[in-house]
Amino acid sequence: MKLRIALFWSTLAVALPAREMRAQEGPGDAPGKDAPVAVVGGVVITAAEVEEVARPQLAELRQKAYQVRTQAVDELIARRVLEAEAKRRGMSIEALIQAEVEAKVVTTEADRKALYEANKSRFAGMSEAEAMKQVEPAARQQKRRERQNAYIRELRARAGVEVRLEPPRAALAVPKDAPARGPAAAPITLVEFSDFQCPFCVRAQPVLRQVREAYPDKVRFVFLDFPLDMHAQARKAHEAASCAADQGKFWLMYDRLFQSQGKLAVSDLKSYAGELGLDSPAFARCLDSARHAARTEAGLEEGARNGVTGTPAFFINGRMLVGAQPFEAFAQVIDDELARVARASNAPAVKEP
Repeated sequence: MKLRIALFWSTLAVALPAREMRAQEGPGDAPGKDAPVAVVGGVVITAAEVEEVARPQLAELRQKAYQVRTQAVDELIARRVLEAEAKRRGMSIEALIQAEVEAKVVTTEADRKALYEANKSRFAGMSEAEAMKQVEPAARQQKRRERQNAYIRELRARAGVEVRLEPPRAALAVPKDAPARGPAAAPITLVEFSDFQCPFCVRAQPVLRQVREAYPDKVRFVFLDFPLDMHAQARKAHEAASCAADQGKFWLMYDRLFQSQGKLAVSDLKSYAGELGLDSPAFARCLDSARHAARTEAGLEEGARNGVTGTPAFFINGRMLVGAQPFEAFAQVIDDELARVARASNAPAVKEP
């Protein structure tokens, strides 16, 4: 019997112990970087040149391929741990799921009401009582999925396995003077591409604070500019942050700008400098001169080269995470990276012949 199981990744680093899993290359993968792919008038075009031109699109494709492989790994792991647990308890997988998932699914009036409120527009012209009857199966299905995912996570954690599927990583060119906070020697580097006028970037701020609190010694945070063309005041706001960095107060300005998205005119930016205790005349000269416009442009170019098309976008040790994600999404990648670092540090040294 083939089992398909929908589940979320565990926040623990887990995988099959039997042998290391690697993403396999197949037809259509890029040749060696120096390999010729075309010749124009006797001049060779190399694979490296093609890779550079197509880099954003290829980054997106590699990320999608990794997600597909990850889902397949999760499904295989779920199947194996269920089979092992069913065998240990002397029952079929169906009986195990009935006992540990179906029998433990309970929906409350609050659950049904919350689901109804979240989808109220779908029940136009229907009384609330009638709508609630239709909500019941969906509420139960949601609770079943949550219980199933939780149970699979329990089994995975007990199995003591590791996922070794190597994720795609961007090789970011981060300037040495890019704003950063956190230990320089931290095993995790989180690079944020953000836009001070982007509402989704504002939503990400509480989560980033939560990450800093949860991993104070493990994560170094780096900021790169990515103001979107649709936000007319964003570029000047990014220049203001760089001008504040000249006076050692980037992160104070960073917080102030995200708190003030509706007020990012040049006059507002200059008033924030005074509030934060900067040398206001020096800040104003910096901002009026567009001294850091090139720095902002460089952030845009670096983000675009690595597949960033919107904000916020994050790279955790080169692994891309897009959008205002919940804390769990960050923790999952960070925990996995910490586990990989630990495995690498504990690996036996290879002796030279």
